[in-house]
Amino acid sequence: MDEAIVQYIRKHYNLLVGERRAEEIKVTLGSAYPMGGDRRTMEVKGRDLIDGIPKTIVITDEEIREALREPVMTIVETVRTCLERTPPELAADIVDKGIVITGGGALLRGLDHLLRQETNLPVTPGDDPLSCVALGTGRVLDELDLLKKVAIPA
Repeated sequence: MDEAIVQYIRKHYNLLVGERRAEEIKVTLGSAYPMGGDRRTMEVKGRDLIDGIPKTIVITDEEIREALREPVMTIVETVRTCLERTPPELAADIVDKGIVITGGGALLRGLDHLLRQETNLPVTPGDDPLSCVALGTGRVLDELDLLKKVAIPA
C-alpha cells in the first residue's frame, strides 16, 4: 500500500516521497471506502522530480483512496477466492460468525465495510489486529496435538 502511494504521487505530481512518508499519508488519509464526513487533506513534502528541489503539495483522502484501489481490490479478490474454496462446514460457520480481519491492513479505514459489501458477510477487525496473528500462532504452537488433528495434509 505504501508503494502504491509513492507511485501515485510520483505519477500525478512528479514528486518523490519516501516509504515512511507514504506510511504517514496512509495512516492519516488512507481508506478503502468513502466514509462520509469532511474531506480530509494533508500537506506532503518531497523532492520535485523535474527540477530536483523540495516541493510541498496538498493531497486529499479521495486521491489516496484511488492510490490504494489496486492493493485493496487485490485483498477483496483474495478473500473471495478463499471463500470459494472454503469447505461447506466451514462456510456455514463463516456465514454465522463472519470474517475477522487482522494485520496492519485491518486498520485501514473502511476495509471492513468494503469487504462486508463485497461478500455480504459480517466483517469485523480483530481486537488487536497487529498482534492477534502472532498471538494465535503462539497458541497453536502451545497446542501442537490439536494442530495435528486439524492440519490438512499438503
